[in-house]
Amino acid sequence: MKRSIAALAGLGIVVSAALAHPEGMQPEMMMRGMGGPMAAMHEGDAQFQADMRLVHEMLASYDKIKRSVTNLPDGIRTVTESDDSPTAQALKAHVASMGKRLAEGRIFNLFSPTLPVLFEKKDRIRTVVEPTEKGVIVTQTSADAEVVAALQAHAIEVSELASGGMAAMHRAMMAAARRPGR
Repeated sequence: MKRSIAALAGLGIVVSAALAHPEGMQPEMMMRGMGGPMAAMHEGDAQFQADMRLVHEMLASYDKIKRSVTNLPDGIRTVTESDDSPTAQALKAHVASMGKRLAEGRIFNLFSPTLPVLFEKKDRIRTVVEPTEKGVIVTQTSADAEVVAALQAHAIEVSELASGGMAAMHRAMMAAARRPGR
């Protein structure tokens, strides 16, 4: 499905507003900017707004987040932490919510090319979450090579968001708009 010029223009306006005033960027504005199938994907999902608020909070505090990723032969091990207590709590809440979404098959995807694979093959992923005082350690493994590749690629996507905040989100959204089939 091709993304319309109007949807892309709306996306650009929303992203521009987010970059200019990220603290004022509300999840509802982001979804209006996404439009079409991206917004429709989350209609009726009451938890979506809360999840978007957590993402927004973490993007706004990206400079307070420390993240490391270790690729394992069968998956990944990530350590994501913050010395800022509210950011650390947001990290923990986000991981818990995303774990629940994965278990229930309720995708939370604005622009990631890796999440559809992970949600489609969610039963092939073993996840261990270890809360820390400052955040969370997540180990995800699989015997499925495609899932391992998607886990490792998704870890890169998340690391880019954690190190670049809204600017990284803008780049990811623009890349998603250029992907074939959108």
